[in-house]
Amino acid sequence: MSKLPPFPANFLWGTATSAYQIEGSPLADGAGPSIWQRFAHTPKMMVNGDTGDVACDHYRRYKEDVALMRELGMKSYRFSIAWSRIFPEGKGRVNPAGLDFYSRLVDELLAAGIEPMATLYHWDLPAALDDRGGWLNPDIAEWFGDYAATMFRALDGRVKLWATLNEPWVVTDGGYLHGALAPGHRNYFEAPIASHHLMRSHGRAVQVYRAEGKHQIGLVVNLEPKYPASQSEQDLAALRRADAYMNRQYLDPAVHGRYPEEMKEIFGSAWPEWPAEDFALIRQPMDFIGVNYYTRNVTRHDEQSWPLKASPVKQTQATYTETGWEVCPQAFTDVLVWVKKLYGDTPIYITENGSAFYDPPNAPDGKIHDPLRIHYLRSHLNAIRAAIAQGVDVRGYFGWSFLDNLEWSLGFSKRFGLVHVNFETQQRTPKDSMRLYSRIVASNGTVLDDEGE
Repeated sequence: MSKLPPFPANFLWGTATSAYQIEGSPLADGAGPSIWQRFAHTPKMMVNGDTGDVACDHYRRYKEDVALMRELGMKSYRFSIAWSRIFPEGKGRVNPAGLDFYSRLVDELLAAGIEPMATLYHWDLPAALDDRGGWLNPDIAEWFGDYAATMFRALDGRVKLWATLNEPWVVTDGGYLHGALAPGHRNYFEAPIASHHLMRSHGRAVQVYRAEGKHQIGLVVNLEPKYPASQSEQDLAALRRADAYMNRQYLDPAVHGRYPEEMKEIFGSAWPEWPAEDFALIRQPMDFIGVNYYTRNVTRHDEQSWPLKASPVKQTQATYTETGWEVCPQAFTDVLVWVKKLYGDTPIYITENGSAFYDPPNAPDGKIHDPLRIHYLRSHLNAIRAAIAQGVDVRGYFGWSFLDNLEWSLGFSKRFGLVHVNFETQQRTPKDSMRLYSRIVASNGTVLDDEGE
């Protein structure tokens, strides 16, 4: 008999995707270009020159995809809205065809008995706004608020779960500090500004929702718990910097109305002093925190690592995914308990969790056997149960990802999907991990107690 508690009776089970990674047709029906459309078409920025021009062709195949979700027993689906489909110029004129696409998608989900969760921003800023400075322009909080209001008026009621931003840390670290992601900047001084305006925009969208919406809204952050490589003061200081930069930089202002003290140490003269009224805007009451978890980080002091002076230590006796991330379910439990300790009893949704492993070709039986992903799924769902046993209020789980998709600058070279996609034929094939997940959902997790699974 398992010592772990069952999942709550009303636990919300689903999968997640994002617009640019799966939709394709990025300029269809009057949509404007996004920064990812530009970035993907910039030479040498994407593995194999891959782009999201077709991706999973979900824009045209969404009915088939929703039918597959229904067949597989999914209870919920987290998707993101492409801002530039709604506002081709980023602000001002609304594109009715863009609104209509998401309205039809939501109606299709509801008709299938699937609860939608909509994310307003998953990295694909309208290129027209990037031309005006993008996340470096303080006006963007109002632009984002206007976009959010448009979506709330169109969909709230049919959509009852909203997320403002997905992983603001990735937006700034990859897009403004290291240049590996759109818009491809590498600037020490820009990163704190972009982060701050992202958080101001989050606050503005929550404000708007309190006026326009009637249900729930929250922020989605990616958390990577840090552990010290040793108990030396240098390693412990490196851990504090790494933890502040990745894990507390966004939750601290959203919940407590301040940035971690370590941010000044990390950025020095590039760290601005922000007015108090900005924190009053950022610190809006949230209905939930969305946690994206993939891996942990064992941290050591490293003078050569910019800007944190901290770097990860590879673990010799550990499994790593194809993206180089250590598989560590215990750290998942730890970080959920940490969120409760630092940020109180705000409900949590696991808005992303998954793994990229090599998928062998179809077996003779036509199936795709992915035992490493199955082990990852089982162990991480049990890690959530262990956190629930310690009093963490976890309300739902969205496996990343429903479909194999464009893994940003890594192109189609890494597969996170529970459903395999043949990118030449667009054929969808549920993997063994998806078949198991269907049984987990149908049993509300009790299948995890069956040793034979």
